[in-house]
Amino acid sequence: MNEPVPYLDLRAQIKSLRKEIDAAIARSLDNCTFCLGPDVAQFEKDFAQFCNAKFCLAMNSGTSALHVALRLLNVGPGDEVITTPYTFIATTWAIFYCGAKPVYVDIDDATFNLNPKLLERAITPKTKAVLPVHLYGHPFDVDAISEICRKHKLPLIEDACQAHGAKYNGKVVGTLGDISCFSFYPAKNLGAVGEGGALVTNHPQFAARAKSLREHGSTVRYHHDEVGYNYRMEGIQGAVLGVKLKHLQRWTDERRRVAKRYAELLGGGGTTCQVPLQLPREAAGCESAWHLYTVRTPRRDELKKFLDANGIGNAVHYPLPLHLQKACAHLGYKAGDFPVAEKASREVLSLPMFPELTDKQIQRVAEVVKNFFR
Repeated sequence: MNEPVPYLDLRAQIKSLRKEIDAAIARSLDNCTFCLGPDVAQFEKDFAQFCNAKFCLAMNSGTSALHVALRLLNVGPGDEVITTPYTFIATTWAIFYCGAKPVYVDIDDATFNLNPKLLERAITPKTKAVLPVHLYGHPFDVDAISEICRKHKLPLIEDACQAHGAKYNGKVVGTLGDISCFSFYPAKNLGAVGEGGALVTNHPQFAARAKSLREHGSTVRYHHDEVGYNYRMEGIQGAVLGVKLKHLQRWTDERRRVAKRYAELLGGGGTTCQVPLQLPREAAGCESAWHLYTVRTPRRDELKKFLDANGIGNAVHYPLPLHLQKACAHLGYKAGDFPVAEKASREVLSLPMFPELTDKQIQRVAEVVKNFFR
């Protein structure tokens, strides 16, 4: 009987680093540095260097980092922030937390990222910022979106929560806008052993205020300059992330290996796909971090059931665009407003993707997919 292939195997990653991680956690416990502390400070320094950025502020989640990013731009009630309807809802939550309104722009059919050709028409006098997402680890069209932002004097925030190590024209994402935000949720390419996030920027004034906002709006203990939050990273998470960061580039290379192998087995390495699937591809100048390997087919639900029955892990990212979510109903959007995103939500299916996937496992996934279409 063929062995099942998990969608994600965190145990394999932890097992390979267990001694290092145990030592890092033990050090944090021995030093009683439970909230921020030296391990977090060192991780901030190292992750900023990884992103070729000047500043990194570690936080308790990527959602918190997005919220603080908008606060740095003084986004508030009555303001609008342009973003995508096709991503995890945390991007929209951050806008709601500020009392502002998300204004959605439909996505590109090939990359799933915000379509820059539709961006300019969404800008109004109330627009305060543009917040696109590097979805599935693939960079959005930075040049096109940045040009529009410059033209209209709008700040650009990168939601890089799925894109650790992705590159655009040779540059690591994270310093391609005014502010960028990362998530270290355990399933991410760089994952903590709990929640975690970071805000990255090259602007010293943003960094200083972000540091204050994550610590109750305080620069001097027990003195609070503005409404702030308890968004501090735990010391243990900083210690673990410091260990894992040393392996991130290797893991990214391995993810690229997996994606290439899928393309060979399912697409034959050419332009004609061996099976009637739309396979993910990298746009010119882009190097995906391959957080997810997401294929498309109108027969998605059937394929998912077949994979489940054959022990192949899979997931749907995402089954319902944000403008059709119950929590966003008050925005007034309706079905048909963003047809590309809506069509994608009916067709997408993510196959197993993690650095430790063996070639045997990849071949097993591909064979089951092919058997379904046979």
